[in-house]
Amino acid sequence: MASAVKDPRPGYGQLLRTPSAWTFLLPGFLARQPFAMLTIGIVLLVQSTTGSYGTAGAVSAATGVSMALFAPQGGKLADRFGQRAVLIPGVLVHVAGVSALIVLALAHAPLWALLAVAVPTGASTPQVGPMVRARWAAKLGGTPLMPTAAAFESVTDEFTFVVGPVLATALCTGIHPAAGLIAEAVLSLAGGLLFASQRRTQPPVHRGASDAHPRVSALSIPGVRVLIVAFLGIGSVFGGMQVSLTALTESIGQPGLNGVLYGVFAGGNMLAGIACGAIAWKIGPRRRLLVAYGLLALATTPLWAVTALPLLGAVGLVVGLCIAPALITGYTLVESLVPAAARTEAFTWLTGAVALGQAAAATSAGQLADRFGPSSGFLVPLAGTALALVVLLSLRAHLMPRTSTVVTGSAEAAGTPADERERELSHA
Repeated sequence: MASAVKDPRPGYGQLLRTPSAWTFLLPGFLARQPFAMLTIGIVLLVQSTTGSYGTAGAVSAATGVSMALFAPQGGKLADRFGQRAVLIPGVLVHVAGVSALIVLALAHAPLWALLAVAVPTGASTPQVGPMVRARWAAKLGGTPLMPTAAAFESVTDEFTFVVGPVLATALCTGIHPAAGLIAEAVLSLAGGLLFASQRRTQPPVHRGASDAHPRVSALSIPGVRVLIVAFLGIGSVFGGMQVSLTALTESIGQPGLNGVLYGVFAGGNMLAGIACGAIAWKIGPRRRLLVAYGLLALATTPLWAVTALPLLGAVGLVVGLCIAPALITGYTLVESLVPAAARTEAFTWLTGAVALGQAAAATSAGQLADRFGPSSGFLVPLAGTALALVVLLSLRAHLMPRTSTVVTGSAEAAGTPADERERELSHA
């Protein structure tokens, strides 16, 4: 564990002064941009060539489902053999898959062909965000800066979801329907290889089990499974918003506003993330997650009934403001629930859950938009977050760190000492 932390009040400035942090942050930022561009790029290209949001949502869903299923396996391999060994071949396969998908879509290939290519494309999507989080955990685990790092990573993710969809939409609507995916492939290749070259900062490899690093699957930990459900609900918001906003702006003849409206939504997410990292929280992360998720479910309620674009933008902003606290707290809890030898896997399960929820929501929202009008797709985020909230409330006890699964120092990293966790349990 490496840390130069001396200030008792850690903040973003102090975090960014962590030795060697910028060597993986800059290439990591470049490499994670494609993650935010892939789904919307597929939707815009396939809808342009087929004229169907349902078909576009199905291809996008196939990508997201394969990503969700294969990403944790890639995370497990990265924990065991190193991030570089997994990332380089994954990037090459992903770029080949995106290229094939572009060619098939422009050639008006049948749906089965698009789906066949979408599977390896999603399965090989570079999981740079979880890898960056694992590098932070390796450097800062057990220090007060770890929650700040989780907030910083959430802000970075949300900034990519501000820039990525806007960039992809602008390229697809202003240049060519395939331009967004072409940019995605170029950024994946350049950013992924640059990030993989930063070998000095990658987490230690845990090839075998030991007392300090027991070999355990992240999925075997009940708290991780509860967080996966929560992140599925968050993914339903992303997927439902993307497809529904695209359908709504297309229906009124202003497709270019899609990126603007989605950027407002993601911008609210980013602003809330910045605030979360700057606040010295006095309540534990579990209670913060329950409160934030309840507010998120409430905020999605009026989306389906709003048709005026300015009002829809305002509601979308509120929804975005509610997402970041839930995401940040969920990622923070991983450091206290999961042993070091399985953290990259755990982070990829959560990222994959977002992708799976996004894919399922894109399919459902696309079908609803085709059959009942564009606004009906906004019912998907409401249903997804409401169901996830019920699960969170019912199984919240699993989010308490257990001494048998927590490595040394993780209680401090979670920002919840043992006595405070007991108080939290009694009030939750």
